Amino acid sequence: MTSKFKGYTLGVIAAATYGMNPLFTLPLYKEGMDPNSVLFFRYLMALPIVAVMIKARRRDFCVNPRQLLPLSVLGLLMGLSSLALFVSYNYMEASIASTMLFVYPIMVALIMAVVYHEKLTLQTVICLTMAIAGIILLYNGNGNATLSAAGTAWVMVSSLSYSIYIVGVNRSELKNLPTIKLTFYILLAGFMIFAVKAAISGHLAVPHTTAMWAEALALAALPTAVSLICTTVAIQYIGSTATAILGVFEPVTAVIFGVLVFDEVLTAKDTAGLLLILVAVTLVVSGSNIHRPLMAVRKMFPKAVRKRL
Repeated sequence: MTSKFKGYTLGVIAAATYGMNPLFTLPLYKEGMDPNSVLFFRYLMALPIVAVMIKARRRDFCVNPRQLLPLSVLGLLMGLSSLALFVSYNYMEASIASTMLFVYPIMVALIMAVVYHEKLTLQTVICLTMAIAGIILLYNGNGNATLSAAGTAWVMVSSLSYSIYIVGVNRSELKNLPTIKLTFYILLAGFMIFAVKAAISGHLAVPHTTAMWAEALALAALPTAVSLICTTVAIQYIGSTATAILGVFEPVTAVIFGVLVFDEVLTAKDTAGLLLILVAVTLVVSGSNIHRPLMAVRKMFPKAVRKRL
C-alpha cells in the first residue's frame, strides 16, 4: 500500500466519521443540551481516548517547549471552528450553515496558492467546482429560509479557522510530531475554550441518562478523535488541498445515514449531487495519472483513416 493510497483512504475515513456529527449531536440537543455543553463533553471525553492510544503505543506526553505555541494556536483554531459553526445555528438553519461550511476547500487551495505558491492547476479548479456543485445539490433546506448576515459571518469564521488549521498542521514545527500526540494537545487546547466559556457563563448542561452519555462518548470517539487523527495523517501523506477536497465526503455520509437511519428518500437531485462529488474525488485521487484512463478510452475510438483518392 503506497503512502498516497493510505492518505486518500484516511482522508475519506476522516470525512466519513466527521459526517456522523448529526447522528450523535441531534439527540443531545433534543434532551436540552446547548452547543457549548455538547462541545465541552465532546472534547473532554476525546482526551482520555487519545491518551490511551498514546500509552498503548508506548509514547510519552513530552513536547518541545517551542512546539507549545503552535500547538496552542492550532487547538484554538479547531475549537474556534467548532464553536463558530454551532453559534451560526442560532441565526440560520443548520443545513444551510453546514452547506456553506464547505467553502473551506476553496480557502485551503487559495491559501496554499497565495501564501505557499502551490500551483493551482486546472484539475484542482475543476474538482473544487464539481464538489461544491454536488454539495449544493445535496442541500435540502427550507425553501422559505433566508440567509442571515451574522450567521453567514460565523460560518465564514468557522471555515477560515478550519482552513488555516489544515494548512498549519503540515506547515509548522509540528510536522514531525507524532500524530497521536499532536491530536492530544490540539484537543486539550480546544477544550480550554469551552471550559473557559462554561466558567464565564456559569452554565454547563450535563448528560443525565445512559443513552446521552453513550451518544457523547460516540461523538468524542468517531467525529472527534478518529476523524482528527485521520485528517492529520492524510495531510502528511497527500497534502492540505487534496485532504480538504476529500472532505466533501462529509455531507455524503450525512445523506447515507439519512437514508439508512432516518428513512429519508434519496431523490434524483441527491443522486446527481453524489455522482458529482464521487467524480470530483476520483479526479483528486487519480492526480496526475488521470490522463492514463482518458487515453485508454480515447484509444477505444481510433480516428478513421482517410483513403486518398
